[in-house]
Amino acid sequence: MFSPELLLAGLGLGAAYALAALGFVLIINAVGAVNFAQGDFVMAGGYVAVVVTALLPPSLAPGLLALPLVLVAMAVLGLLFSALAYLPLRGQPAVAVFISTIAVGLILRQSVNAVFGAAPRAGPPVLTPEMAGAMFSQVATIAAAALLVAAVHGLLKHTQFGRHLRASAQDPEMAAAIGVPVTWMVMATFALATALAGVAGLLLSHVYLVQPEDGTTYMLKAYIAVTLGGWGRVGGAVLGALAIAVFETLVAALVSQVMAEVLLYLLVLAVLWWRPQGLMGEIAGRRA
Repeated sequence: MFSPELLLAGLGLGAAYALAALGFVLIINAVGAVNFAQGDFVMAGGYVAVVVTALLPPSLAPGLLALPLVLVAMAVLGLLFSALAYLPLRGQPAVAVFISTIAVGLILRQSVNAVFGAAPRAGPPVLTPEMAGAMFSQVATIAAAALLVAAVHGLLKHTQFGRHLRASAQDPEMAAAIGVPVTWMVMATFALATALAGVAGLLLSHVYLVQPEDGTTYMLKAYIAVTLGGWGRVGGAVLGALAIAVFETLVAALVSQVMAEVLLYLLVLAVLWWRPQGLMGEIAGRRA
């Protein structure tokens, strides 16, 4: 039966999905290629949170303390990812980048499986263990994700660094001509996108646990969110992520998890038949 707690659970799940989808869109806009490792970075963020939490005092708010450490660790991983999977293939057909991101995702997945095993692990609660109930956890997840989305929006729209990022994504040749270090901006975009995925993994790891194969699911949800919201639309990706999480949470509670998945993909097909450009995308030829 529907309840406010159920809606809150859906919004909490959607907030984490939104961080993954936001990073997904940033890379699409920056390099014009899909990062198929984004879901595996969500999974990796959950495992980084597990490791970091083991080093923190248990009486403190482990999730809040782990969050900046996860951000930094995953940003470094994003820099390495860009150097290995994108920069050597820059200028090559997009399919080469697709394959390289898939390869990195598989390497990451198998490496985590080898180190931690296939059994699910529990990540840290965002708040203290005494406040780690379902409602508190979901509210904390929503708040943390909202702050990060707002911070990214402010970074992109209101800072010189953000303007350089957007210029490098929109017209790299012109940006380079006026002195913008385009390569570094691309690497920074990968770092930011990977860091957002890592925080999503942290936020999901306590309630939903984390295991090596989770990356495929999170990749699909991010891809669907971006497709529904409008390809390359930051706001559309966030709204799409919230919508699919609330939908699948409510349907899973009212019917079953299997039917929630089936109906979600049917809904995606229906939306694409109706608006192939996504709910917030522009119709081809509309832009002057």
